Amino acid sequence: MLNEFLQTSSMWGVGLTLGAFALGTLVNRVTKKAVFNPLLLGSLAVIGVLTLLRIPYAAYQASAAPVSWLLLPATVSLAVPLYEKWTLLRKNAAAILAGIAAGTVVSLGTVLVMVWALGLDHAQFVTLLPKSVTTAISMDISAELGGIASLTGAVVILTGIVGNLLAQSVCKWFHITNPMAKGVAIGTAAHAIGTSKALELGETEGAMSGLSIAVAGIMTAALSPLFAGLL
Repeated sequence: MLNEFLQTSSMWGVGLTLGAFALGTLVNRVTKKAVFNPLLLGSLAVIGVLTLLRIPYAAYQASAAPVSWLLLPATVSLAVPLYEKWTLLRKNAAAILAGIAAGTVVSLGTVLVMVWALGLDHAQFVTLLPKSVTTAISMDISAELGGIASLTGAVVILTGIVGNLLAQSVCKWFHITNPMAKGVAIGTAAHAIGTSKALELGETEGAMSGLSIAVAGIMTAALSPLFAGLL
């Protein structure tokens, strides 16, 4: 009966995804704990349902595709707060670009060091390499370099969740108080999921984080083949 439902309903994946996220959001609001991130809880809920009902991931992925299609428009919409801070961006363009470049190189470099330390192979290396940029870019980079694109997507989401949870604490620990510095750091390290936290911190943080997603994605796409050739 379940298989018949999955075959006849083309939108059950969308309903499951939205329902799981709504549940995660509710838990987050009730507990008011950052560790109960809605995306993390929603992901665990979806995994639990698929495992419990023995639903193949491919079936869920096909049914939930409309949600994935919204990823690019949602990312592009981050240009709105950036436009509102256009004057600030022009005045500090050099410093902002330097910060994004430094963050991108550090991200790629730490993956290289980790791979050397753990003795991972080339395919695993390029799978992890674009971990800090949005899935719309990272999965293509991984596939092009011979990595496992689906695993890259999972690593990217995990990176974003960790960045979202720790962003504010890290800024406090290292006494980062400049709104532009916060936004650039969060967007470069934790892409769109981190940017949701940056938007909570302020308009400037959100705008700089949104810019960092695009620029870091371009830089990562350009530098990843060079780093991939080191292993």
